[in-house]
Amino acid sequence: MDPSLHPVAGHHTPDFIAARLAEALGLAAEVPVYGLTGLQGTGKSTLAADMAAMARRRGLPVVVLSIDDFYLGRRERLALGRRVHPLLATRGPPGSHDIDLALETIDGLRAGRAVPLPRFDKIGDRRLPPSRWPRSPAGLRAVVFEGWFHKVPPQAQDELATPLNALERDEDPDGTWRRYCNEALGRYAPLWARLDHLTWLRGPGFDVVPAWRWQQEVTLQAAHPGRKAMSRDQVERFVLFFERTSRQAMRTLPGIADREIALDGERRVLSPPRS
Repeated sequence: MDPSLHPVAGHHTPDFIAARLAEALGLAAEVPVYGLTGLQGTGKSTLAADMAAMARRRGLPVVVLSIDDFYLGRRERLALGRRVHPLLATRGPPGSHDIDLALETIDGLRAGRAVPLPRFDKIGDRRLPPSRWPRSPAGLRAVVFEGWFHKVPPQAQDELATPLNALERDEDPDGTWRRYCNEALGRYAPLWARLDHLTWLRGPGFDVVPAWRWQQEVTLQAAHPGRKAMSRDQVERFVLFFERTSRQAMRTLPGIADREIALDGERRVLSPPRS
């Protein structure tokens, strides 16, 4: 086993990483965009990083982007919260991203240009200044674009009427926030159209997300010991912002994704991936 792959429990094995990399590099486009989606904590960010690391060792430049790289800045979200609904000040849900920046970045990469790659500081809750963005390498072979709601369609309006959790019940009683987020899903269509392939890492259900997301926060804190990440209670509240769209993803992505890979509660592959 290559020690630099830093595999974690579950599906992050060299064979699994190599299979996903081969899938990405085998797409017909000159610089293909390989979409990788799954709910929070599924392991998609680590898998994407491992795919890029394996490609680099083979002399094949691969860039990783996350939908998280394109969050609106805090000032923009605060303004949105004042104008529409206070919950929109929180990053994460549909409607909290700079879609134009994402399109500009991906189109530049697909065209083979050297472009700056936006980066977001999650602990600081701010987009890093452009002077700190890395640039894409020459000879790019593929882009791995990961995120938690790629290609998820909006719900029907009548499905929004009943609050899904305590956050919606107590802080969005008239449904303004959830209607805004649901309508925003449709605005991502031009971005999803750039994906040449979408792999859906399907976990066992939303119930595992709070624990998986807390594991992410612990890892983030360990990597930045001098800074303060979210507490367990803050994470428990944070995941409620994602629940509605996450459940819509579980309902719809099996019929939308090009490949579905089912995982158990330990992120182990349950069955051979379907083609």
